[in-house]
Amino acid sequence: MSRPVKKVPLHINSSQGRLLIKGGKCVNDDREFSADIYIEGGVIKELGQNLIIPGGTRVVDAKGKLVIPGGIDTHTHLQKPVEVTPVADDFYHGTKAAISGGTTMIMDLVMEKAGVSPLEAYDKCRELADAMVCCDYGLHMTISGWSEQVAQEMDLLVKEKGINSFEVFHAYKGVLMLDDSDVLKVFSKAKELGSLAMAHCENGEIIEQKADELFDLGITGPEGHALSRPEEVEGEATYRAIVLANQARCPLYVVHVMSKTAANVICEARRKGHVVFGEPIAACLGTDGTNYFHKCWRHAAAHVMGPPLRPDPSTPGYLMDLLANDDLQVTGTDNCTFNVDQKALGKDDFRKIPNGVNGVEDRMSVIWEKGVQSGKMDACRFVAVTSSTAAKIFNIYPKKGHIGVGSDADLVVWDPEATRTISAKTHNHACDFNIFEGMEVHGVPVVVVSGGRVVKDEEGLHLTQGSGQFVPTPPNAPYVYGRVALRDQALAPQKVDREAYDGPVIELATKVEEVTVCESAPPSVANDGIIHRPPTRGGGRNMQESSFSFSGDQFDDSKQRNSSRVSNPPGGKSQGLW
Repeated sequence: MSRPVKKVPLHINSSQGRLLIKGGKCVNDDREFSADIYIEGGVIKELGQNLIIPGGTRVVDAKGKLVIPGGIDTHTHLQKPVEVTPVADDFYHGTKAAISGGTTMIMDLVMEKAGVSPLEAYDKCRELADAMVCCDYGLHMTISGWSEQVAQEMDLLVKEKGINSFEVFHAYKGVLMLDDSDVLKVFSKAKELGSLAMAHCENGEIIEQKADELFDLGITGPEGHALSRPEEVEGEATYRAIVLANQARCPLYVVHVMSKTAANVICEARRKGHVVFGEPIAACLGTDGTNYFHKCWRHAAAHVMGPPLRPDPSTPGYLMDLLANDDLQVTGTDNCTFNVDQKALGKDDFRKIPNGVNGVEDRMSVIWEKGVQSGKMDACRFVAVTSSTAAKIFNIYPKKGHIGVGSDADLVVWDPEATRTISAKTHNHACDFNIFEGMEVHGVPVVVVSGGRVVKDEEGLHLTQGSGQFVPTPPNAPYVYGRVALRDQALAPQKVDREAYDGPVIELATKVEEVTVCESAPPSVANDGIIHRPPTRGGGRNMQESSFSFSGDQFDDSKQRNSSRVSNPPGGKSQGLW
């Protein structure tokens, strides 16, 4: 009896990783075009019609669908050691959720408390990620303290470790927050290295004071989180970050732009010529801060993040308008998930609720629904804000974010007509709550290709833990630094050439360097009866010294004084009725 033939799963049943995506409409950020895509060895080899392909090539039918570059989520937290409890979505679960939603690359933030070596934090993060990721990833680096050692390690991270972005925090006092002088040093160093400065923009001093005040008033629930971080607190810090970056002549990337105020500050700065980019996230584009005032504590706490969602329900639409018109440039998620029992660490004190929400799985569909389906942007702009612009900013374009010969085969067959309903019951996150619960969205990824492998199709997900690769992000991205050199030259301070002054110069009575600073002493009374005060702290004569006094004998006491009667003194007569 012969043994049954072992069936090889369809997603890997192709010779040497050969794949043909046939019949779809390709969409890049600049144009749409009809073409078949032949993939081999993880990269796009050919584009066109009626391609001649080798035998054994798997064919994916994309007729009637769009083929778009795989999404790039610019902002995730799949490890966050500064929290008191670990995030629910680690590098495996987070990248699994990403692929399910059509995202084929994430950019995670390396975070450690002040005092921890950035290189040490980087190595630890790489070790965790390399063993777990299901898709490609890049890294940003948090700078939570400043020293000469940090400056030297920034050099190594850029030149040897594939990092070109450094984030500072204006919030989380005592944990991550830097003061303005250190922020300026980080920005200056980033500029020197041709890298990108990133900023979390909230005023940490105000937040700490207002949070304590609200708690003392008896406000302990999640609404206190929103009330302690009003919109102007985000706007002020955004303006301050832009000013500091401009003084360092360093390009700036503002993460999670959550409010109209912060967005307007960025728009105004860009109109003035500042090199600054704004990143709204899926959460603020898809929902709002009215959820913090929900009667259910579990529901309200699940939305706690920093900066918070804004209670103004028109904010998501406003931010989407700016995104559609390139006033804001890219989208991330700030994906940092916790289960309800973890959020419950702050059940009696909103200050202790772990900050973070989901988004990496639903970002693409939420933006399609709120942006494209609503008529605010076209498919090309959708590609720009979900992948291409991010690839340009972080200097990995056209390797990523582009459909072209030689580009990585990270692609999504996208059905713009299909719908799905978002729910925690069906999502691939490791958390038990979804902030988009019940939202019906158009735009569904039906096939996802990552590194030339079909990782999602009609049969489900086909993932291999650890199969993703680290993607270095080189410095001096042309999209970011292309106009910086000329801008620096145009704005450089100019010395005024003039003849030297040869006129008189006043001589100071007391030279500053000869002044002896002394402690003040009490006044003394000399033999002449005059009170003498000591010199000032600067050594000068005390201008309060005087020989005038009302006490003791006066020089004219022995002289006879003529008397006179004043009938009408100032203010009226001294007699009469009042």
